[in-house]
Amino acid sequence: MARRGTQGEDGGTRLSSVANAILLMKTFSDEQSQLGISALAERLGLAKSTVHRLASTLVEAGMLEQNKETGKYRLGLAVFELGSLVRRKIDMSFEAKPWLMTLREQTGETVNLSILDHGGIVCVNFLESKNVNRISSGIGLRKPVHCTAEGKALIAFQPAATIERIIGAKLERRTQRTVINPATLNEEFAVIRARGYATDDEEYEVGVRGIAAPVRDDSGVPVAAVGVTGPTQRLTKTRLLSLARHVNAAAKAISARLGDPTVSAASSAG
Repeated sequence: MARRGTQGEDGGTRLSSVANAILLMKTFSDEQSQLGISALAERLGLAKSTVHRLASTLVEAGMLEQNKETGKYRLGLAVFELGSLVRRKIDMSFEAKPWLMTLREQTGETVNLSILDHGGIVCVNFLESKNVNRISSGIGLRKPVHCTAEGKALIAFQPAATIERIIGAKLERRTQRTVINPATLNEEFAVIRARGYATDDEEYEVGVRGIAAPVRDDSGVPVAAVGVTGPTQRLTKTRLLSLARHVNAAAKAISARLGDPTVSAASSAG
């Protein structure tokens, strides 16, 4: 490969190193997420010693990570924070998993991560309760927004036009507790915005309660909701509200992982 800018140490050579570093990072793909020095050198047409120096520099900058067991390299978190990759639903689901696991341990109930999609919510990750009597979920499961904690936690923070469009449509009454009146729902959304979380008191399914909080990305916009659901026998109204701090903490932690500036600013201030 022909290289440009070899006139001096402070000129083209440095630019060439930057170009090679970029090409190195672009070598990774979904199919080849981890590569060793030999494979990288072969693909780039560079000497192994050059690739090793580039990789070491990128590791120091957080752009690459090295698998200590295999010695191979993979893209680092800095790349995810800078690129749109971190905002993909599957990546968000992956990043959220540690906090979903913690939330399940704290609450003992089924936890899930859902996104807003075409006027409904879709589960993109879940962990079932270890209790025999538990609420099941499933990846890809679609539910309405107006009678689920996750749905209300998401829609409450959407632009007014989006809210009106969704609740202005014909809403399904799932149980006797399901609220379908737009004015009443708007009042509840105002409460949700004020306290930061939403609840579902047998509104989607009889015998089931839930609580959820919004997850924001690096633009500060809610892109998902993390929630806890369980049978009413265990999730009394009092216990449900006591879980708010755990749900909010998980939502904020996932949001921080996705680069939410409001969480970062709050952390810095503290």
